Amino acid sequence: MSSQPASLIRRHFEQSRDVVVAALEDAAFVKSIADIAESMERCLRAGGKVLLAGNGGSAADAQHIAAELISRLVFDRGPLAAIALTTDTSVLTAIGNDYGYEHVFSRQVQGLGRCGDMLIAISTSGKSPNILKAVEAAKEAGVQTVAFTGNSNAPLAGMCDLVLRAPTPSTMLIQQIHITAAHSICELVELAIFGDKPGEGRGPNLRG
Repeated sequence: MSSQPASLIRRHFEQSRDVVVAALEDAAFVKSIADIAESMERCLRAGGKVLLAGNGGSAADAQHIAAELISRLVFDRGPLAAIALTTDTSVLTAIGNDYGYEHVFSRQVQGLGRCGDMLIAISTSGKSPNILKAVEAAKEAGVQTVAFTGNSNAPLAGMCDLVLRAPTPSTMLIQQIHITAAHSICELVELAIFGDKPGEGRGPNLRG
């Protein structure tokens, strides 16, 4: 391997390390993870569900997070209600064709969201029109809103009830922080709801 690829690889991992350290040392960032996990726990215990939306890599993150909740993360337990709004190609293409791409998530929120649910809106730029419209629809429906975004001063952060800001302007590094933070949130929720007796498969409303 020539020196140039090796240098690029080292730079990438050094940047990843630095942004993880920056996040870890940011008390507000750490608190936002705890606050989101606590709110998600309350939502799920009350019979609500978590909706997730994002574009591109953030769409993959939405699906990844939903899978951790529905299936499991650390140990065997009952499923937790989560829906990624990025997966149904018939719904996405129908809404995109009939109403425009900016409505592909908001229309689903209108149809699926109920008061007491939670929407996690993922946008590295914080400016994606379809994500902003999804948040607007969520607020109208009484759905709690959570933003996963970067450190830029973007509209999404100002619209949501809770905000997770990755401490970097780099899209790829934001995405790395988002999924790491999401794993931490899912683990906190899993432990809070099932941690006393893992493996019994109980639902969140059957505690005790």
